[in-house]
Amino acid sequence: MNQKHLLRFMKKKVKTCGKEEVCEMDGKKTTLDQVFERLNLTPYDLSVDMLDVHADRNTFHRFDKFNLKYNPLGQSKLREIFLKTDNFTNGSYLAGLLKEVFADLEESKYQMAEPRVSIYGRNRTEWQKLSKWAVTNEMSSSNARWLILVPRLYDVFKSKNLVGNFQEMLENVFAPLFEATIHPEEHPDIHRFLTQVIGFDSVDDESKPETITLTTDTPNPAEWTMSANPPYAYYLFYMYANITALNNLRRHRGMNTFTLRPHCGEAGPVHHLAAAFILSENISHGLLLRKVPALQYLYYLAQIGIAMSPLSNNSLFLDYHKSPLPEFRARGLLVSLSTDDPLMFHFTREPLMEEYSIAAQVWKLSSTDMCELARNSVLMSGFEDSVKQHWLGKYYKEEGVNGNNISCTNVPDIRVAFRQETLIAELDMLCTACQGKPQDVTID
Repeated sequence: MNQKHLLRFMKKKVKTCGKEEVCEMDGKKTTLDQVFERLNLTPYDLSVDMLDVHADRNTFHRFDKFNLKYNPLGQSKLREIFLKTDNFTNGSYLAGLLKEVFADLEESKYQMAEPRVSIYGRNRTEWQKLSKWAVTNEMSSSNARWLILVPRLYDVFKSKNLVGNFQEMLENVFAPLFEATIHPEEHPDIHRFLTQVIGFDSVDDESKPETITLTTDTPNPAEWTMSANPPYAYYLFYMYANITALNNLRRHRGMNTFTLRPHCGEAGPVHHLAAAFILSENISHGLLLRKVPALQYLYYLAQIGIAMSPLSNNSLFLDYHKSPLPEFRARGLLVSLSTDDPLMFHFTREPLMEEYSIAAQVWKLSSTDMCELARNSVLMSGFEDSVKQHWLGKYYKEEGVNGNNISCTNVPDIRVAFRQETLIAELDMLCTACQGKPQDVTID
């Protein structure tokens, strides 16, 4: 969804549903027409520039200003009406908007999406409300699967007395999932929605200073009653622990499982990347790997997926021409191109095509390079095996050339063979070194 799409949808709703009550203001139910009257606006006045939801140079290294861009026309009330699932209209406007996005994806045929929706951990009713919204509005598509975004906002909730300790926040996020897995008949909406969920993401401004260092004396979640926010690694570990336990239970019951795919390495300290290396299946961004060759090498050896969004980074943390994506790709890291907040960073109806076309032009990527990135994106995605087999071939899980169906991927076998042989040679070298066997070294 881009800004023009949102603008067109808002205009349509004001014209066709102006008399519909959409929120409460000053204790009174307010219609959409009345909301816009308070803003001294008519549908004719609305424009893309006035909407002001696109990231610009003012958001560079300013995550606070970036978050404010989510408010159309700078009005948090419009964000609540059009971009929230839990509001006066029960999220009907957002559902209608996303259905149009899903329809565009299905029409394009070759594009899939993993939209993110937030679970904050403020209370245990969040999952029921979100699931009811998804089921009631039939928010499913063959071209989309959901990722659950868990913002790292414990300090905010603690300051507002919404939670007493970090354990409460964890229970608010994960307890309903265990209950729905054990007793799906008692939580039908959550059970049904979870069939469309593929994983969890963790997000916040990584550049925020972390005042607490993890030690053997670090309190456990039930004892974390201080107002300070836990460190990144603390969040990630307890998310990983809960997801692992939940996956074991769901696997035993024949249900789908979830992955941990956090935002990581966009800014802040590099030890975030170390934590993600140990605990995550894939990460988003990973820009700081360019500064730590040892970690970069570990990500290469383990082939941990890195979903990179150069256009997003260009507006927030790193100029486009400084992006490490071409170097990562050339060295054999498992990288892909993805979008990140198309509303903020893209202009057309096909934001993913923007990422690919600009990358191809700027870095002079060949068709093989582009197809390799696309193949990686399918491998890294959370879509089920049947979907991946459709796009990559029946034997895509096999290593090397045996797993490459060139008629599906358009990636030449020689490229796949090169990647596999290089990786095996690196692993073999490390194993030989660990065993203490001397190697023949030839010096020209």
